[in-house]
Amino acid sequence: MTYFLVKAAISGLLIALISEIARRAPVFGALVASLPLVSILAMIWLWRDTGDTARIADLAYSTFWLVLPSLPLFLILPALLRSGMAFWPALGIGCAVTVVLYLVMLRLVARLGLSL
Repeated sequence: MTYFLVKAAISGLLIALISEIARRAPVFGALVASLPLVSILAMIWLWRDTGDTARIADLAYSTFWLVLPSLPLFLILPALLRSGMAFWPALGIGCAVTVVLYLVMLRLVARLGLSL
């Protein structure tokens, strides 16, 4: 249980740190947020928990394919906000589009014969 709490605390601190950096300097916050820190942490935790390199390779490979449908969120959200839409509806629409794109990507990956 302690190990889980340490993982959660470190991961939570990372998110808090990014939001604080972004509050002071949006570009630097975006830079830190764009780093694959969450994925790297997940790989570190998975390595620590299992030592299974095949599992880590699968995680990295699957993450690559599933990052792609999440990228439009970062264009949709600012476009909606700049057009005058309130934050929560804009975020909801961006997330809904992302979910649809995830489903499309999963079908596409299956059609290409790739295994995630």
